[in-house]
Amino acid sequence: MSEFDYDLLVIGSGPGGLRAAYHAAKMNKKVAIVERKAVVGGVSVNTGTIPSKTLREAIIDLTGFHEKTFYGQSFQVKQNITIEDLLKRTDLVIRHEIDVLRDQLARNGIELIHATASFCDPQTINLEPVEGKGLRLARARVVVIASGTQATRAPTIPFDGRDVLTSDDILTMDRLPKTLAVVGGGVIGIEYASMFAALGVRVTLIERSQQLLSFVDREIVDDLIYHLREARATLRLGEEVATAKKVDDGGVPRVQIVLASGKTIAVEKALYSIGRTGNTAMMNLEAAGLTADERGRLKVNENYETATPGIYAVGDVIGFPSLASTSMEQGRLAANHAFGCPVRSFPEFLPYGIYSIPEISMCGRTEEDLTKAGVPYEIGKARFREIARGQIIGDTSGMLKLCVHAETRELLGVHIIGAQATELVHIGQAVMTLKGRIDYFVDTVFNYPTLAEGYKIAALDATNRLNTYAPVHSR
Repeated sequence: MSEFDYDLLVIGSGPGGLRAAYHAAKMNKKVAIVERKAVVGGVSVNTGTIPSKTLREAIIDLTGFHEKTFYGQSFQVKQNITIEDLLKRTDLVIRHEIDVLRDQLARNGIELIHATASFCDPQTINLEPVEGKGLRLARARVVVIASGTQATRAPTIPFDGRDVLTSDDILTMDRLPKTLAVVGGGVIGIEYASMFAALGVRVTLIERSQQLLSFVDREIVDDLIYHLREARATLRLGEEVATAKKVDDGGVPRVQIVLASGKTIAVEKALYSIGRTGNTAMMNLEAAGLTADERGRLKVNENYETATPGIYAVGDVIGFPSLASTSMEQGRLAANHAFGCPVRSFPEFLPYGIYSIPEISMCGRTEEDLTKAGVPYEIGKARFREIARGQIIGDTSGMLKLCVHAETRELLGVHIIGAQATELVHIGQAVMTLKGRIDYFVDTVFNYPTLAEGYKIAALDATNRLNTYAPVHSR
């Protein structure tokens, strides 16, 4: 260690960086994390994943979202829900998560350095303390860039963090609006559009593509669109914003959005979700032999190593899918590759979770993927209204869909919309990882009543479509 201060230096304390640090520490490596903010956890804990999912849960609870099935659409657990009601729960969860992360860092012997990091050369990092004086240089055998992203802000849009916001500004919102425009129909835009619509806000979703969530099964997306419209959301697909400005409407501030098609939309607040930009501008990447793209993102190989040996990048800073779960896996794989530790991974079976209302989750291949690849397949579906548990919890519109190889009966994809979708998907994920067939669901016993029973119903539906009942042991 005479030549290096650390075996591994991680830039950024989000999910990917933390996971890389933990795995290196468990290999008895000397590890440090550089975080330029006063809190740990990155965007995921402080402004992104954890806050948005906690907001969603608070909205479902306070609006009595599922209870409306029993007590009518006018039912609410709390009348006149305020932004303070939502943020109270969010603040408590964020503080708890930060406390847990600090404890985990301490227990794993990982040094936390609050500083801004920039490269002097591929293995020498300049650390400028966030508070106080005294620059220092740190030498690291391996560097993992996990600096995350920030919301992309178009220079022509009058962002003020109050009436014209990005997703990073949600926690500073002063009040719930009666009308809201969401610009951008990606995962973040869809999640917030559905949340505010569930609160009774009149939402207009503007997306320049004609298709939402192109990586999700079309039938699932169609169901989501139906639910958004049922919540009185207006979808402007294939539309682009020409101008946006703040105006005074008889003493009431408004945001006026003019679309390229000529349509004008006037709302109380506008939420822009037009992508994310990597936090790499301050790193002096050139000194490390690296170049970011126009969105500040870095290119990596299958081991998450950049063009410069010994420097890895994980998480949102490398682009799609930009999920906390995938970032964690990337951090794990990067650390193990860096220190020569063999590891298994199943990238083709990574689950995706979209925390809209209703939520969506998927794993494996979609109908569109299989059709394009020329794979013979059949589907099996279970509607939550057919499942006792769905009736009990008040979700009668959810659906679980299986994609099955028509000849081998192997499970190829699981697609779910509805309550607990992001939990249910892992049952199908396990079966696919083990190359299992739908006969497993037909033959196994599920607790009753549960939503998981939908796997059996969907498998039986697929079996009927395949027109065969031969048990697995006879094949």
